[in-house]
Amino acid sequence: MKLFRTVATAFSLAALFALVTPAAMADDWNKETVVTISGPIEVPGVGQHILPAGTYVFKILDSLSDRHIVQIFNQNKTHVFTTILAIPNYRLQATDKTVITFRERPAGEPEALRAWFYPGMQWGEEFVYAKPRAAQLAKETNERVLATDVELESAQVDVLKTAPVLAVAPTGEPVELAKAVEMPPAESDAAPVMVAAAALPKTASSLPLIGLIGLLGLGGCFVLSYVSKRTA
Repeated sequence: MKLFRTVATAFSLAALFALVTPAAMADDWNKETVVTISGPIEVPGVGQHILPAGTYVFKILDSLSDRHIVQIFNQNKTHVFTTILAIPNYRLQATDKTVITFRERPAGEPEALRAWFYPGMQWGEEFVYAKPRAAQLAKETNERVLATDVELESAQVDVLKTAPVLAVAPTGEPVELAKAVEMPPAESDAAPVMVAAAALPKTASSLPLIGLIGLLGLGGCFVLSYVSKRTA
Protein backbone atom coordinates (compact mmCIF):
# COMPACT_ATOMS: atom_id res chain seq x y z
CA MET A 1 0.00 0.00 0.00
CA LYS A 2 2.74 2.49 0.94
CA LEU A 3 4.56 1.75 -2.32
CA PHE A 4 1.43 2.38 -4.36
CA ARG A 5 0.75 5.67 -2.56
CA THR A 6 4.36 6.83 -3.09
CA VAL A 7 4.24 6.12 -6.81
CA ALA A 8 0.85 7.82 -7.14
CA THR A 9 2.19 10.91 -5.38
CA ALA A 10 5.18 10.99 -7.73
CA PHE A 11 2.86 10.90 -10.76
CA SER A 12 0.80 13.77 -9.36
CA LEU A 13 3.85 15.96 -8.64
CA ALA A 14 5.27 15.34 -12.10
CA ALA A 15 2.01 16.50 -13.66
CA LEU A 16 1.91 19.59 -11.43
CA PHE A 17 5.46 20.70 -12.31
CA ALA A 18 4.78 20.14 -16.01
CA LEU A 19 1.83 22.50 -15.84
CA VAL A 20 3.62 25.20 -13.84
CA THR A 21 6.87 25.38 -15.84
CA PRO A 22 5.55 26.99 -19.08
CA ALA A 23 4.22 30.03 -17.21
CA ALA A 24 7.65 30.70 -15.73
CA MET A 25 9.27 30.35 -19.16
CA ALA A 26 6.77 32.81 -20.64
CA ASP A 27 7.62 35.40 -17.97
CA ASP A 28 11.32 35.01 -18.70
CA TRP A 29 10.66 35.47 -22.41
CA ASN A 30 8.75 38.75 -22.24
CA LYS A 31 11.10 40.13 -19.53
CA GLU A 32 8.23 41.94 -17.77
CA THR A 33 9.82 44.44 -15.36
CA VAL A 34 8.39 47.08 -13.04
CA VAL A 35 10.46 50.29 -13.20
CA THR A 36 10.13 53.37 -11.01
CA ILE A 37 11.76 56.60 -12.18
CA SER A 38 12.32 59.68 -10.02
CA GLY A 39 12.24 62.26 -12.83
CA PRO A 40 11.03 62.70 -16.41
CA ILE A 41 12.75 60.71 -19.14
CA GLU A 42 12.70 60.84 -22.93
CA VAL A 43 11.79 57.62 -24.74
CA PRO A 44 11.69 56.83 -28.48
CA GLY A 45 9.03 54.91 -30.35
CA VAL A 46 5.38 55.07 -31.29
CA GLY A 47 3.43 57.08 -28.73
CA GLN A 48 4.35 59.36 -25.84
CA HIS A 49 8.00 60.50 -25.87
CA ILE A 50 8.34 62.12 -22.43
CA LEU A 51 7.42 60.02 -19.41
CA PRO A 52 6.99 61.84 -16.08
CA ALA A 53 8.29 60.44 -12.81
CA GLY A 54 6.34 57.36 -11.81
CA THR A 55 6.11 53.57 -12.01
CA TYR A 56 6.00 51.78 -15.36
CA VAL A 57 6.08 48.25 -16.73
CA PHE A 58 8.61 47.33 -19.44
CA LYS A 59 7.71 44.29 -21.51
CA ILE A 60 8.89 42.64 -24.73
CA LEU A 61 5.97 42.36 -27.13
CA ASP A 62 7.73 40.51 -29.91
CA SER A 63 11.17 39.04 -30.43
CA LEU A 64 12.98 38.35 -33.69
CA SER A 65 16.55 37.21 -34.29
CA ASP A 66 18.04 40.68 -34.65
CA ARG A 67 15.49 43.02 -33.04
CA HIS A 68 12.87 43.25 -30.33
CA ILE A 69 9.66 45.24 -29.92
CA VAL A 70 9.38 46.70 -26.41
CA GLN A 71 6.31 48.31 -24.89
CA ILE A 72 6.12 50.56 -21.82
CA PHE A 73 2.85 50.37 -19.86
CA ASN A 74 1.40 52.16 -16.87
CA GLN A 75 1.70 50.34 -13.55
CA ASN A 76 -1.61 48.49 -14.00
CA LYS A 77 -0.79 47.53 -17.61
CA THR A 78 -4.03 49.13 -18.83
CA HIS A 79 -2.36 51.70 -21.10
CA VAL A 80 0.60 51.55 -23.50
CA PHE A 81 2.64 54.76 -23.44
CA THR A 82 5.02 53.84 -26.22
CA THR A 83 6.09 50.96 -28.47
CA ILE A 84 9.81 50.90 -29.17
CA LEU A 85 12.09 49.18 -31.65
CA ALA A 86 15.20 47.74 -29.97
CA ILE A 87 18.34 45.92 -31.06
CA PRO A 88 20.03 43.30 -28.83
CA ASN A 89 23.06 44.78 -27.06
CA TYR A 90 25.74 42.92 -25.10
CA ARG A 91 27.39 43.67 -21.76
CA LEU A 92 30.39 41.86 -20.35
CA GLN A 93 29.00 41.39 -16.84
CA ALA A 94 25.43 40.40 -16.01
CA THR A 95 23.90 41.68 -12.75
CA ASP A 96 21.19 40.35 -10.45
CA LYS A 97 19.16 43.57 -10.80
CA THR A 98 17.48 45.40 -13.65
CA VAL A 99 19.79 47.98 -15.26
CA ILE A 100 18.50 50.88 -17.35
CA THR A 101 20.96 53.28 -18.93
CA PHE A 102 20.39 56.80 -20.21
CA ARG A 103 22.12 59.33 -22.41
CA GLU A 104 23.10 62.38 -20.36
CA ARG A 105 21.47 65.59 -21.51
CA PRO A 106 22.07 69.29 -20.78
CA ALA A 107 20.91 70.53 -17.37
CA GLY A 108 17.14 70.80 -17.17
CA GLU A 109 16.53 68.36 -20.04
CA PRO A 110 15.12 64.85 -19.40
CA GLU A 111 17.62 62.05 -19.78
CA ALA A 112 17.15 59.98 -22.94
CA LEU A 113 16.49 56.24 -22.57
CA ARG A 114 19.34 54.20 -24.01
CA ALA A 115 19.22 50.52 -22.97
CA TRP A 116 17.46 48.04 -20.68
CA PHE A 117 19.12 44.93 -19.23
CA TYR A 118 17.08 42.18 -17.54
CA PRO A 119 18.54 40.62 -14.34
CA GLY A 120 20.99 37.80 -15.00
CA MET A 121 21.12 38.48 -18.75
CA GLN A 122 24.14 39.66 -20.73
CA TRP A 123 21.91 40.61 -23.66
CA GLY A 124 19.78 43.71 -23.30
CA GLU A 125 17.72 46.08 -25.42
CA GLU A 126 19.38 49.08 -27.12
CA PHE A 127 16.59 51.48 -28.14
CA VAL A 128 16.23 53.00 -31.61
CA TYR A 129 15.28 56.66 -32.19
CA ALA A 130 13.85 58.33 -35.27
CA LYS A 131 16.80 59.45 -37.40
CA PRO A 132 16.38 63.25 -36.94
CA ARG A 133 16.18 62.86 -33.16
CA ALA A 134 19.02 60.35 -33.13
CA ALA A 135 21.25 62.85 -34.94
CA GLN A 136 20.46 65.52 -32.31
CA LEU A 137 21.16 63.14 -29.42
CA ALA A 138 24.40 61.95 -31.01
CA LYS A 139 25.60 65.54 -31.30
CA GLU A 140 24.55 66.45 -27.73
CA THR A 141 26.03 63.36 -26.09
CA ASN A 142 29.00 62.85 -28.44
CA GLU A 143 27.97 59.20 -28.80
CA ARG A 144 26.67 57.03 -31.60
CA VAL A 145 22.89 56.59 -31.43
CA LEU A 146 20.75 53.91 -33.09
CA ALA A 147 18.36 55.33 -35.68
CA THR A 148 15.76 54.41 -38.26
CA ASP A 149 14.39 56.26 -41.27
CA VAL A 150 10.88 55.02 -40.51
CA GLU A 151 8.45 57.67 -39.25
CA LEU A 152 7.84 56.38 -35.73
CA GLU A 153 4.92 58.65 -34.88
CA SER A 154 2.43 56.44 -36.72
CA ALA A 155 4.34 53.21 -37.40
CA GLN A 156 2.68 49.86 -36.79
CA VAL A 157 4.37 46.93 -35.06
CA ASP A 158 4.75 45.06 -38.37
CA VAL A 159 6.58 48.09 -39.78
CA LEU A 160 8.95 48.18 -36.79
CA LYS A 161 9.83 44.51 -37.32
CA THR A 162 11.29 45.25 -40.75
CA ALA A 163 12.45 48.85 -40.28
CA PRO A 164 16.06 49.46 -41.37
CA VAL A 165 18.35 50.33 -38.45
CA LEU A 166 21.64 52.22 -38.58
CA ALA A 167 23.79 54.25 -36.22
CA VAL A 168 24.35 57.99 -36.36
CA ALA A 169 27.72 59.50 -35.36
CA PRO A 170 28.07 62.82 -33.49
CA THR A 171 28.95 64.37 -36.85
CA GLY A 172 25.59 63.30 -38.24
CA GLU A 173 27.16 60.72 -40.54
CA PRO A 174 25.79 57.15 -40.64
CA VAL A 175 28.08 54.45 -39.25
CA GLU A 176 28.00 50.66 -39.15
CA LEU A 177 25.58 49.22 -36.62
CA ALA A 178 28.34 47.08 -35.13
CA LYS A 179 30.20 50.25 -34.08
CA ALA A 180 27.26 51.42 -31.94
CA VAL A 181 26.11 48.11 -30.45
CA GLU A 182 28.44 45.97 -28.36
CA MET A 183 28.77 42.57 -30.00
CA PRO A 184 29.53 39.39 -28.02
CA PRO A 185 33.01 37.86 -27.98
CA ALA A 186 33.36 35.47 -30.91
CA GLU A 187 34.63 32.50 -28.90
CA SER A 188 31.92 31.59 -26.43
CA ASP A 189 29.05 34.05 -26.11
CA ALA A 190 27.35 33.65 -29.49
CA ALA A 191 25.91 30.32 -28.32
CA PRO A 192 23.53 31.70 -25.63
CA VAL A 193 21.74 33.73 -28.31
CA MET A 194 21.10 30.62 -30.37
CA VAL A 195 19.86 28.72 -27.31
CA ALA A 196 17.48 31.51 -26.33
CA ALA A 197 16.08 31.75 -29.87
CA ALA A 198 15.55 28.01 -30.00
CA ALA A 199 13.79 27.94 -26.64
CA LEU A 200 10.96 30.22 -27.77
CA PRO A 201 9.16 27.88 -30.16
CA LYS A 202 9.80 25.00 -27.78
CA THR A 203 7.69 26.73 -25.13
CA ALA A 204 4.65 26.81 -27.42
CA SER A 205 5.08 23.36 -28.97
CA SER A 206 5.45 21.60 -25.61
CA LEU A 207 1.83 22.24 -24.58
CA PRO A 208 0.43 19.01 -26.13
CA LEU A 209 3.19 17.04 -24.40
CA ILE A 210 2.42 18.74 -21.09
CA GLY A 211 -1.26 17.84 -21.44
CA LEU A 212 -0.31 14.23 -22.20
CA ILE A 213 1.94 14.06 -19.12
CA GLY A 214 -0.88 15.41 -16.98
CA LEU A 215 -3.34 12.82 -18.32
CA LEU A 216 -0.83 10.01 -17.82
CA GLY A 217 -0.27 11.16 -14.25
CA LEU A 218 -3.99 11.16 -13.48
CA GLY A 219 -4.47 7.83 -15.22
CA GLY A 220 -1.61 6.34 -13.21
CA CYS A 221 -3.23 7.50 -9.99
CA PHE A 222 -6.56 5.80 -10.88
CA VAL A 223 -4.86 2.54 -11.91
CA LEU A 224 -2.74 2.38 -8.77
CA SER A 225 -5.73 3.17 -6.59
CA TYR A 226 -7.71 0.36 -8.21
CA VAL A 227 -4.84 -2.14 -7.86
CA SER A 228 -4.30 -1.21 -4.21
CA LYS A 229 -7.99 -1.84 -3.41
CA ARG A 230 -7.88 -5.24 -5.11
CA THR A 231 -4.71 -6.13 -3.19
CA ALA A 232 -6.29 -5.09 0.12
